[in-house]
Amino acid sequence: MPPSVRASLMITCLGDAFFPEVGVRIVSLLRRLGVTVEFPAGQTCCGLPLFNSGYQREAAAVAARTIPLFRDAEYVVVPSGSCAWMVKREYPGLMQDPALRADAERLAARTFELSQFLVRVLGQTRLASAVKGRVTYHDSCHLLRGLGESATPRTLLRNLDGVEAVELPGHDECCGFGGSFAVRLPEVSTAILERKIANIEASGAECVVTCDAGCLMQMAGGLSRRGSRVRALHLAELLLSEGTDVTAPSATSPRTDGAGGGGARTP
Repeated sequence: MPPSVRASLMITCLGDAFFPEVGVRIVSLLRRLGVTVEFPAGQTCCGLPLFNSGYQREAAAVAARTIPLFRDAEYVVVPSGSCAWMVKREYPGLMQDPALRADAERLAARTFELSQFLVRVLGQTRLASAVKGRVTYHDSCHLLRGLGESATPRTLLRNLDGVEAVELPGHDECCGFGGSFAVRLPEVSTAILERKIANIEASGAECVVTCDAGCLMQMAGGLSRRGSRVRALHLAELLLSEGTDVTAPSATSPRTDGAGGGGARTP
């Protein structure tokens, strides 16, 4: 691991509002690996919901506010592939001012989704864990298609002692969340989610792992409403579930289901 690594955590709005335990576990994990973790105050949404809904000017304003908050960060770690994609792929193009665009490009180059940071920056491919059981992995759309990443989460899962990582049928298919898509078109979102849940259960896994809070919220809600025995976990939760069988209850399970067609859980 590179010496004296500093990383700023971009918690994301879903992480802050719905999955604060994921943020806590990421901080614990990174500190255990010798990383100095910083948390810039004042961070809010990255602007992705605005951008995806066509409000580019408003998304640019959010981006312009966010960029200076992380200007001094050596690395930025994001627990959601979708938000990492927004910062890396869309922030530079949203900035009309040349100086802000240059700042956005520098931020994009230093920003990594969690599994990418662990494997590609820290060189960590085998993390200590006493987790037992069969798990499967769901590729989130933005991490897979937007950032072209499918290897790093699987590398970490396959190297966990006592974990049997199995491929999910339709692993690269959307879970139906899509941000505000799940609210605007709940019937379509639900139909997509039902296919995803059926594939998860068909895999025989005790838990489904993802690297995106939106997908986590969607699938956890769908599994809960279905009364499924399968749990949905963020990758950080699995890596830090030391001494815990994946079939056993935890502080983050069960996750309650939400209203509407999607899988959003209520706080």
